[in-house]
Amino acid sequence: MAYEFLAASYDRLTEDIPYEAVLAFYHEILERYGCKPGSAVDLACGTGSMALLLAREGLSVLGVDRSEEMLTLAADKAAELENPPYFIRQSMEKLRLPLPVDLVVCCLDGVNYVTKPALLRESFARVFRALNPGGVFIFDINSEEKLRSLDGQIFLDEDQELFCLWRAEFREESRICSYGMDIFQKQGQLWSREREEHLEYAYRPQELTQWLGEAGFTRIEVYGDRKLQAPAPGEQRIYIAAQKRTSQ
Repeated sequence: MAYEFLAASYDRLTEDIPYEAVLAFYHEILERYGCKPGSAVDLACGTGSMALLLAREGLSVLGVDRSEEMLTLAADKAAELENPPYFIRQSMEKLRLPLPVDLVVCCLDGVNYVTKPALLRESFARVFRALNPGGVFIFDINSEEKLRSLDGQIFLDEDQELFCLWRAEFREESRICSYGMDIFQKQGQLWSREREEHLEYAYRPQELTQWLGEAGFTRIEVYGDRKLQAPAPGEQRIYIAAQKRTSQ
């Protein structure tokens, strides 16, 4: 399973991710939609970085992920908060909440990790049911152009205790980008080696907006990377927002 071994090193490898800037962009979108959330779900929350930021703003937050290893780290990070998020293990397509919420976010291409379109359509339906009327769903994807451009690329991340080598392959017929990762972690005087494979599906904005509409969402908008404008040609990351109308 993805993130089984990478989880322990995930935060170190992603120190450059601007979570605060992403949250600021969420606020711009929410203002456009006239939504002032009091509760939120961080879907595919990983180690909980976004969930913690939302909780620090006073929201009641639920972090959802399918990786037990990532959720364990998220809970550890949240332990000292006065208003900690609550974390549960669920996959997107099986999302089921005890109470509806005002906001659902899914950051850092979590949607791409749902590699079967039928399951993503079910995920959208589940998110719709999880929202209060007037609630907003915001997510981002790695664009098809970006995933295609990774084909054949080799990347390296390292520090004094970690060495991660990953190779990307994009398959046109399946629209799947696979990342084969070799992870070396220092343990005392020795190094351990593990391998993971991560898969992302190259979704297109037009099909995502269609499925959101089919799930019941209205006012569906598509943005470029953290800007309230349509994506530019070759955009690497695309944001999509949708609202559950106030009366059904």
